[in-house]
Amino acid sequence: MQIEESRSQLELAMNRSFAALRITLTVALLFTSSGALGQNPAGAEKSAIRALLARQVDAWNRGDLEGFMAGYWKSPELSFISGATATRGWEPTLERYRKKYQGEGKEMGKLDFFDLRVEMLGPEAALVRGHWHLQMKNGQEPGGLFTLILRKFPEGWRIVHDHTS
Repeated sequence: MQIEESRSQLELAMNRSFAALRITLTVALLFTSSGALGQNPAGAEKSAIRALLARQVDAWNRGDLEGFMAGYWKSPELSFISGATATRGWEPTLERYRKKYQGEGKEMGKLDFFDLRVEMLGPEAALVRGHWHLQMKNGQEPGGLFTLILRKFPEGWRIVHDHTS
């Protein structure tokens, strides 16, 4: 009789343990399948920023300067610094690019960004450091470094400050 009671108590305890395990596994599966456990918001934002920069490279290499500029904040407050020249505003920055790369006897070349390091400064701000390289038809290969500050707007990530050397 005591053995039967012990066996019943053991079976009851095991059933409770298995029930708790099933509930835990079910909840874990639900969170995993919905992405709640595996979410990495910073990783997703970094991917979105890298995608923006890839779109800029693609636009540049098609000769689409306006498409390239779509990655910038379309505001008079945009800041662009290159060498000893500081340019303020989206339109003046576009004009600077036009004069330098689409003026008489100028070419845009084939652009590449590499060694990109994206650092989230918060949920709506990021710092990007990297290298740029142009392959020109005449064999010249200008290049240098850049530092970008990006902000997240309703329309997506945009460069608000660009310091290129």
